[in-house]
Amino acid sequence: MNEQVNKSLSTLEILIAQLQSMWEGIIALLPSLVIAIAFLIFTWIVAKFAIRISDKLTAKTSMRPSLRELVDTLVKIAIWTVGLLVSLTILLPDLTPGSLVAGLGIGTVAIGFAFQDIFENFLAGILIMAREKMRIGDYVKCEGIEGKVEQILLRETHIRKPSNELTIVPNSVLFKNPIEILTDQQQRRHEIVVGVSYDTDLEQARTVIREGVQSTDVVDSEKPVDIFACEFNSSSVDFKLRWWSGSAQRDMHESRDFVIRSVKRALDDADIEIPFPYRTHIFKEPLPISSSGD
Repeated sequence: MNEQVNKSLSTLEILIAQLQSMWEGIIALLPSLVIAIAFLIFTWIVAKFAIRISDKLTAKTSMRPSLRELVDTLVKIAIWTVGLLVSLTILLPDLTPGSLVAGLGIGTVAIGFAFQDIFENFLAGILIMAREKMRIGDYVKCEGIEGKVEQILLRETHIRKPSNELTIVPNSVLFKNPIEILTDQQQRRHEIVVGVSYDTDLEQARTVIREGVQSTDVVDSEKPVDIFACEFNSSSVDFKLRWWSGSAQRDMHESRDFVIRSVKRALDDADIEIPFPYRTHIFKEPLPISSSGD
């Protein structure tokens, strides 16, 4: 019985000694902890002023907004990386730069496997911001996603659909897949198909269609209007019309509206018919022959 009591007392004494040692270590670490926290606060202040200085410097250049944001982010990351490393060195004096770099290397590999998608989107965001194409305000199409680019962040891009819904797209999707930038230039080419009946003089129809297209103000008069006879359809000879107008999505809808109405009006004035697709099929089948011979 006495032996069990002695063992319990010795275990309790060891536990108390360990707790006392830990408390003494915490007390001894307090000055370094306070200095490390103070240095982190100093790092936050320096990063804040550095970003302001970076904004003022980049504002004087012709850099794109997305590239300015990238510069601000890289400045912030660099300052905070140095601040955290210095704070760790203050808090743990035995931590040498060599061991810290080695630990970061092993940790980076482990974190890289765990957060592969996050880092992939992060690097894709940096590359998207750095390249000249796809600016904020561009109208883009990619993997069934279509809309106006509102914001480019390091991990994701915000695209506003024409119906006003917001789509948040991971940057890796935009970087790895083909993307159409419809507003890369001020103008782009639009096209429609219009058909005329088979008894129409095609040269006259071409002239009338051209006059109808060129009579609208939304068509760029400095670039050619193409009118090609492209197909013998079931009820019409089809012309493909191509013209140049604004590249914005609304410009496309407005120019198509004006061109279609103007061409229809010109063809009507010239008494040129735009046939219905089914007109040649009416009474096309032969009448049945009565078996009685009537």
